[in-house]
Amino acid sequence: MSRHASQRRRDPARVSRRAFITTMGAGVVGDSAFEVPPAAAGAPAVAAGETRTIPLRVNGRTHQVEAAPNTTLLEILRGPLGLTGTKPGCERGECGACTVLIGDTARYACLTLALEVEGADITTVEGLMRGEDLGSVQQAFVECDAFQCGYCTAGQVMAVEALLRAKPAPSVDEIREGVSGNLCRCGAYAHIVTAAARAGELRRGAGRAGAARERGR
Repeated sequence: MSRHASQRRRDPARVSRRAFITTMGAGVVGDSAFEVPPAAAGAPAVAAGETRTIPLRVNGRTHQVEAAPNTTLLEILRGPLGLTGTKPGCERGECGACTVLIGDTARYACLTLALEVEGADITTVEGLMRGEDLGSVQQAFVECDAFQCGYCTAGQVMAVEALLRAKPAPSVDEIREGVSGNLCRCGAYAHIVTAAARAGELRRGAGRAGAARERGR
């Protein structure tokens, strides 16, 4: 065991990055992120090794899927549902590549059991598109060149989407906090912050344009 590892074990005051993100949320996993949807709270227990057919509402459509007690939402999304925009990264709640929305709250799909979210509204990066048109956050990421390799981008987009649903005009500090649970190994953080601000502008502009059309009718 290294000296640093020994020190970490002996010092109870030290908090690992994983523990901090898991418990504090860092903008992606907040207190509300661990609320169990009412439908899941009343669901019958499933024995280990058994599966149960459950309805999952993803991107506005309800799917019947087979899930065991330990099946994660990430496995369901990428497996039977074929929604591969949600990426597996660390698969232990540290990188944020698998971020999705449960309701309007960002969650790590790798740490979310499928049985937990039965009856909840789940949104993946595919669900932000309007037909073949990019959503406002996706469009802003393209305009601001907010990615390099692109592997973390879907998770970053979903974190920003959750932020803007809660705060339509976030400050720079609020943006940084909102995406602080998502890692970018390429270091595109400055562009990601710029893209988040731009996405807010696009949304507010679309809202004003829609209101003007309504007044003109």
